[in-house]
Amino acid sequence: MARSIIVTGGFGVLGQAVAEAFAQAGDKVARIDFAPAAATSLAGVLDLCGVDLTQADATQAALDTIAAAHGGIDVLVNVAGGFTWETLESGSLDSWAKMQAINLTTNATITKLALPALKAAEHGRIVNIGAGAAIKAGMGMGAYTASKAGVHRLTEALAEELAGTGVTVNAVLPSIIDTPTNRQDMPDADFSQWVSAEAIADVIRFLASPAARGVTGALIPVTRGG
Repeated sequence: MARSIIVTGGFGVLGQAVAEAFAQAGDKVARIDFAPAAATSLAGVLDLCGVDLTQADATQAALDTIAAAHGGIDVLVNVAGGFTWETLESGSLDSWAKMQAINLTTNATITKLALPALKAAEHGRIVNIGAGAAIKAGMGMGAYTASKAGVHRLTEALAEELAGTGVTVNAVLPSIIDTPTNRQDMPDADFSQWVSAEAIADVIRFLASPAARGVTGALIPVTRGG
């Protein structure tokens, strides 16, 4: 039976890989993104563009559209996020608020609003994107990793909150993802040591499956796989 899957940040490299993996498995997939349009379309996938996930009204409207089109919500994959590298001394304090909004507030907003539908599903699943770098932050990574550490704590707290329901909550913690932007920013790196978006999508699909019913509140490193 096809499930209703939501992928936030679905127009980016990782979001697209996740959406494509679920769509190829026969699920009904919706991508939500702040961008005005997707650079690459996916056949049969419902795209909702220009949605600000920090705004409850806009987020609720997107959820209502998806639930009506796909008959509910079974899986929420929170990919939406952003990155910055800057030291505290030379950087902007605005970056701290921006990272919290993009990486954590978006997640908390849509997750809270989607909970009634997820709890009504037979196997409700929430999968968040944390960060391996948030386990031990390096120089210039303070604002970004602080927000991703918030995602880790949200994952753990919500998993405990939802104990006794059919909903599981987990996070994957990728190392450096092999994307065109990362290759451009780090041209001298060994790309073979990076993790592909497709490998991350495989782990997410497992966590979203009925087979992962016994896994909740987990922070799972994903560090290799091309």
